Amino acid sequence: MRCSLARSLATLLLIFSFVSSSLFAQSIQDQTRPRRTQPESQPAWVPPPTPSSPIQVPTTTVVQGPQPTIRVALNTDTRSAVISTTSKLMNASNGTSPVALDTQRVRLEAHFLSNAPTVAEALYRVTVTGIETREQAEEIEQQIQKTISEAVHETPDANPATTWGVVVDKPRPRAEAEELIALLDDMGIDGNLTPVDDKAKSAESTPQPNTTSPVRLTAKWALPSREVVASSAASRRLFSSNAPVVFASDNERDAPVRYNDKPYRGHIEVFANLRGSLTVVNELPLEDYVRGVVANELSPGGYPAIEALKAQAVAARTYALKNRGQFMAQGFDILPTTRSQVYRGLTSENQLSNRAVEETAGMIATYEGEPINALYTSTCGGRTESAENIFNHAVPYLRGHECAAEGMAALANFTIKTARITDLRDDGNVAFARDLSLLAVHAFAMLPAKITDAWLSSPANVAEVRNWLLAVSQLAKQPLPPLGDDLNLPGGFASALASTIFGDSRQSTLFNDADVAYLLAVRDADRIPPANRGDVALLVRDGYLSVYPDATLRPQEPLTHGRIVHALARILENRNLLQLQKGNARPTADGQLILRSNRGKDQPWKVSSDVFLFRQLGETPYPVQAVSIVGGEPVVFHVTNGQVDYLEVKPAPNGAAADRFSPFSNWSKEMSVGQVQARLSRAASGIGPIRDLRVAARGVSKRATDLEIIGTNGTAHVRGGRIRSALGLREQLFVIDRRTDDTGRVVGFIFTGRGWGHGVGMCQVGAYGLAKQGFSFEQILKTYYSGIEITRLY
Repeated sequence: MRCSLARSLATLLLIFSFVSSSLFAQSIQDQTRPRRTQPESQPAWVPPPTPSSPIQVPTTTVVQGPQPTIRVALNTDTRSAVISTTSKLMNASNGTSPVALDTQRVRLEAHFLSNAPTVAEALYRVTVTGIETREQAEEIEQQIQKTISEAVHETPDANPATTWGVVVDKPRPRAEAEELIALLDDMGIDGNLTPVDDKAKSAESTPQPNTTSPVRLTAKWALPSREVVASSAASRRLFSSNAPVVFASDNERDAPVRYNDKPYRGHIEVFANLRGSLTVVNELPLEDYVRGVVANELSPGGYPAIEALKAQAVAARTYALKNRGQFMAQGFDILPTTRSQVYRGLTSENQLSNRAVEETAGMIATYEGEPINALYTSTCGGRTESAENIFNHAVPYLRGHECAAEGMAALANFTIKTARITDLRDDGNVAFARDLSLLAVHAFAMLPAKITDAWLSSPANVAEVRNWLLAVSQLAKQPLPPLGDDLNLPGGFASALASTIFGDSRQSTLFNDADVAYLLAVRDADRIPPANRGDVALLVRDGYLSVYPDATLRPQEPLTHGRIVHALARILENRNLLQLQKGNARPTADGQLILRSNRGKDQPWKVSSDVFLFRQLGETPYPVQAVSIVGGEPVVFHVTNGQVDYLEVKPAPNGAAADRFSPFSNWSKEMSVGQVQARLSRAASGIGPIRDLRVAARGVSKRATDLEIIGTNGTAHVRGGRIRSALGLREQLFVIDRRTDDTGRVVGFIFTGRGWGHGVGMCQVGAYGLAKQGFSFEQILKTYYSGIEITRLY
């Protein structure tokens, strides 16, 4: 098996310069494509592996071979290019050896050869036809114009005259026009080619060669009609060449070659293309190329986890190798945009991401001995999708996966525990448990070590209340007023607490007798002593003193412990007299509370072993013995002697999926029926005004894979990856809510979804989340790509 693998990869390296063997000619962040009908049955989820601890060295198969080079098209249609360096600029053309130029900066332009006949190329215009209304045509016009920044206009169709069309004004050669049609197709718009001259019309009627093969030979220099002309500030014309011109620096390390003043590793090649403009190509070793990709595809600043960056490096290297030669007919391998992988050269590199590249040098992901098409998506929304449900083909290693560790392992590393036991069964005492805990961490005495229903429901005695009011006066920095023997009764307690907190007769100043009578709307208000009525009214109005379920205060009965601690804690908290802190948590590490400071740094806090621990469930904080903090949770906490002794946690809005750190983990978009009609005009042609949308089928990840469009005259369907692009949504992992008018007619749709991208392959932000849980880069890759191996090529 190993010998067979070696032979297979060696052969692959030899032929990569000439052919592309990609299953998909599409990018990591590519827009969705049409796909076949949704299969009747879906494969089961593939469980991700459980992380090892500590991180282990990956098990790699080694196949010795040379490091490939990659040709990246920095620009495919420019009128001029400036190549420079701060050292000596080296030039080679027509197969000559590099020679030093007398200048450090040259300007290149494409000119017609003086002795070559001018050959006019066949030109085509891109149009969209069959749009039902002018409003829909205007919407499509705006979409196209925003995307390509060119003049576009709507016009009535000639046949039939009842429909509308959109025309891109600029005519272009067939190859360029076909690229624009592919771009429109990615947007969910069906474009057409219309010849604009006799040569093009003649070509339309001539049988065309088969273009379905992934290999297209090129003869761009066989019949040259244009040449590259180089000039400098000192000399108007340095040289010209009808072959590609190559530029490099004699000191690449300290003074790399630059294109339009931006530095790049390797060398820069410039040639005149068939459109009469220049193509600028950066040719460099594969490892140097990956350096310029990783930092742009997974930001080391936003997601600084070395194992995630290493997984990104392997995926980027594998994708480049698999798709090498994809644009061979145009003289380069790959694009520097999301259509391939985002590559921005030397200035975009980062120390941490470069380390990830170095530590995985030569490593790629393989399936049955072949490099995989390592697609990846920004944010998968908690689950990735199987390839056949988004694109046109099923791929054994591109299956749907949960974006998380398996089972409880997903939360094991993020758990804070407490030895403190709470024994509550009565719903009415849940809020009192929090109040008691807050008083306990603020040094209130005479409180129980264990919170129980029995203590909270039992009556408080005068000595306990007197002790607690003394603690209140110290926090409020007010003198303790004279206290009577009725402190545990509603009236006496209300007057004593009001004087202790406010230090003045607040109620007698702010309330008259009518106010007091109005506020004391309880059944036994007449039994409250007159001296206490105003204070009781004040505490009832502000929610500090609780009323019984039968709308009574029971003035002659002692207050329970629970009602008193509730009143004390609530009034102290509302007047900001408790020393509580708030923050937004980062993922817990080693049982510590990690908070992000205002300066953007993570600050660890040690948590006491018997911390009062609360987890919000619904709107109420409940006492718990363990809580998971995965990052993003709002927390309230108290610190005594450097340790957190009270911690209250609210759930993170983005949940616990590994991609929860992405700003696109959750999103919502609202559109009117008219906007939806315009975006789906091609798919919904002939069905009349849209009445409703329905998700007819979903993939293994619950992404919409068949969208039914219900019109007044029939129905239509959009399937697979085109759903996202047709609707203009970030993802197609969404649900639909409807807005209706008074008659029940649908007037708008609200799409609530998760994720960003096509959802197939590795989830980039999810890789960061798994790395934070202790996954190695190999485990991350095997979580998202089924049945792969890590192979070292060189």
